[in-house]
Amino acid sequence: MTQTQFPPTAAGNLASVRPSAALAFLAPPPLIAGEDAAAYDDLLARISTALEPSDILEEIWVRDVVDMVWDALRLRRLKAQLLTAAAHEGMQHILRRFLDWQLAEQVAQMWALREKSAVAKAEAVLASAGLTTESVIAQTLALKIDVIERVDRMMVSAEYRRNSVLREIDRHRASFARTARRVVQDVEDAEEIEGAGCKLIGADEAARERASEVPA
Repeated sequence: MTQTQFPPTAAGNLASVRPSAALAFLAPPPLIAGEDAAAYDDLLARISTALEPSDILEEIWVRDVVDMVWDALRLRRLKAQLLTAAAHEGMQHILRRFLDWQLAEQVAQMWALREKSAVAKAEAVLASAGLTTESVIAQTLALKIDVIERVDRMMVSAEYRRNSVLREIDRHRASFARTARRVVQDVEDAEEIEGAGCKLIGADEAARERASEVPA
């Protein structure tokens, strides 16, 4: 029976090239200053290995998935960095309850620069109020909640788009599987018909030979 050839997986395709160069005609990896290109390549290689794209469409979709995962991871990092960068605002907001406005601002700014006397002063004020550094982060979150919510919505959007692409891959593979099954069935049916035809022809020829052997 004739065997139907299926497209190879991407394992061999990606083995001889760096992952980020696997689809050179696409845009460069969406990296910003300070991001690790090797980490992006590793993510691309891991996801490609897991999904095993079987054709050019799936390879493009895999790249889309990788970029969306990378975006979501970046947003998580940036959210944490935002809270860290704005922590002095949370500290200042708390210190204003116990110090005059100008002193609270000065201590908060120097605390952010890790100046020893300012750190000691801020920690003493927090301790006297039964507060901790976590209280400062909580206050910072409250001050930046609008921005944080926008970042969270962006993360949800990236994850939704990633899941949509994965569903497209599933549909594509299901369609491919149906087509492959139909092709295989057509081939098998054709071979059965061909085999039956050969048997009929052979039987007809044998009958003619027996008829020719009968004496006149």
